[in-house]
Amino acid sequence: MTAGASTPAGEPRLRRVQCLDARGLHRLAYWEWGDPANRRVLVCAHGVSRQGRDFDVLARAMQGEFRVVCPDVVGRGESDRLADPAGYVLPTYLADMVTLLARLDADSVAWLGTSMGGLIGMGLASLPGSPIGRLVVNDIGPSFDAAGIARIGSYLGMPIDWASEDEAADYLLTISQGFGPHSREEWLALTRPMLRRKGERLHLHYDPAIALPMRAITPEIATAGQAALWAAYDAIRCPTLLLRGAASDILARATAEEMTRRGPKPRLHEFAGIGHAPTLVAPGQVAVVREFLLSP
Repeated sequence: MTAGASTPAGEPRLRRVQCLDARGLHRLAYWEWGDPANRRVLVCAHGVSRQGRDFDVLARAMQGEFRVVCPDVVGRGESDRLADPAGYVLPTYLADMVTLLARLDADSVAWLGTSMGGLIGMGLASLPGSPIGRLVVNDIGPSFDAAGIARIGSYLGMPIDWASEDEAADYLLTISQGFGPHSREEWLALTRPMLRRKGERLHLHYDPAIALPMRAITPEIATAGQAALWAAYDAIRCPTLLLRGAASDILARATAEEMTRRGPKPRLHEFAGIGHAPTLVAPGQVAVVREFLLSP
């Protein structure tokens, strides 16, 4: 579905906006829930290998109060792939989201970001004059545990396909244990938007080249990048909620505690029995986000 096409009840509208990159233009797709005229906007940004439909449950819960916008970051989902894989980096994602926010024409925006989406949100919220009025950072921080990054790097971009949706769901479950317990129905709902059919086989939705910049990171680059992220984090002043899976292998407890003492000094909420990263599907997780976003 595209803008102007009819949308089934209870489903989001699929829209696109053109963005600039080093080789020309690419289209950023985003899913929109709720009243398109609502000036109260919530943007939900996904993790490195995911896509905007991850937030369907949360969006349905919030669409009465917000216009909820869930982008497919470039190279993922319904968004275009970049001609130059070197563009799959945070500065590109930030520039794309600035373009998206201009399209949304909102004076103030609430931002919820999971993992990579949280880094994008921290970058945007740190900018002078940022429209981010409230920030939810889901299981990510300016410093990340090397073991968790290595785990994600071990499967990101690997050539793999499946004969059926159930087969794909079973595989994705093996690399997503940190997401915590889900019913089979919940897991299939999270899996279906991750798949694209090519001939008789199912493949993942993203450009495998998104993995290349991650594999090119050296220890020196990582150290410099984390110093820059801490500097950006310390510049954030909007009300912030920090979520953490209590068993996360990406956001260490010590890092989360340091985050509560620096920058926006967020409230920290941990989810027991969850690693990286809470999916915000369980009612208790949704309730924590709702309480923060709707509080005075």
